[in-house]
Amino acid sequence: MLLQNKKIAIVGGGPGGLTLARLLQLKGVDVKVYERDIDKNARVQGSPLDLHQESGLAALQKAQLFDEFNKNFLVGADKMVIVNERAEILFSDHENKPDENFGHEHFRPEIDRGVLRKILLESLQTDIIAWNCHFVSMEKQDEGWLLHFKNGTNAYADVVIAADGANSKIRPYLTDIKPFYSGITMLEGNVYEAEKSVPNISALLRGGKIMAFGNKKDILMGQRANGEIGFYISFKTDEHWSAKSGLDFTDKAQLLAWFKKEYAEWSSIWHELFENTAIPFVPRPIYCMPLNQSWEAMPNLTMLGDAAHVMPPFAGEGVNMAMLDALELSEHLTSDEHNSLKEALSFYETNMRKRATLMAKESLENGERMHSENALNTMLKFFSEH
Repeated sequence: MLLQNKKIAIVGGGPGGLTLARLLQLKGVDVKVYERDIDKNARVQGSPLDLHQESGLAALQKAQLFDEFNKNFLVGADKMVIVNERAEILFSDHENKPDENFGHEHFRPEIDRGVLRKILLESLQTDIIAWNCHFVSMEKQDEGWLLHFKNGTNAYADVVIAADGANSKIRPYLTDIKPFYSGITMLEGNVYEAEKSVPNISALLRGGKIMAFGNKKDILMGQRANGEIGFYISFKTDEHWSAKSGLDFTDKAQLLAWFKKEYAEWSSIWHELFENTAIPFVPRPIYCMPLNQSWEAMPNLTMLGDAAHVMPPFAGEGVNMAMLDALELSEHLTSDEHNSLKEALSFYETNMRKRATLMAKESLENGERMHSENALNTMLKFFSEH
């Protein structure tokens, strides 16, 4: 095996990095995950993840974790309503969509990010994760790399795998290609004890998802574990909107006043979100890697997930691509079909870039559709046909 007597460092403990660690552990590989969070109890932010049969779920099957996923996914969280800016329901699949339909191409069960991370962490030997290891830099040493972390520690690895997200600090060691701004920014908020604090929104949500469209602007939200709701106010704007806006993202009243002005045609039902969100709101400009990116494969360094191919969230493919990266990378690294690590990584990267390009293109196109003049009718037609 190519990895015999090799030390593998995965930088980043998100779904992609942890899935890869699990798959390599099952093959007996000497693997270590370096994660910047202080410990396993660090709060995981973000909306639930919907996993797809041919990618995220396939990786969990291979990692022997599908049964745990099945016990923990959010039943009904994939059900959805589409509404206009006045919160009038124009589409709902709550009545005719089954709670569970594994194996069906359109069944995309949702799981809370924190719960998925817990499942993956508990599947790993305790010494595989090195917490409080915020990557700073690395340099070539022998045939591998010497990694340096913010806490003052160093570690050697024969092969380094960047799983450190969209703002990867390792990516520049492999390529100087940078992501571009998609034209869309999302303002993220989280509501705790949602049934109590935002009763009208909760009644509309019904434990599932809401997609609201009006005036080239969106509100997208989903049920999270522990009675929480995650939501995104999504709109087209300048890349540096958050800095130029003058808004204090810890000031609910100021953000509500902004919403009333910018989303003037929207119903007051949405005001609940701003009045009850746990501050701060988080502005997220949405980026995408160039669709034609390429780089020369190296024998001791590669990337997966957002580090390799960050894309907009408008096709639900980000985490699925990351977990499929982990699945395919683990198979290339542990098979006997390649003559060298460089060859294995080259095969992996070539295929990864091809499929990521297709998904990124779809995500960009969906983003345009969802923020167009005719977004509501377009999305109603799409989901009615599915």
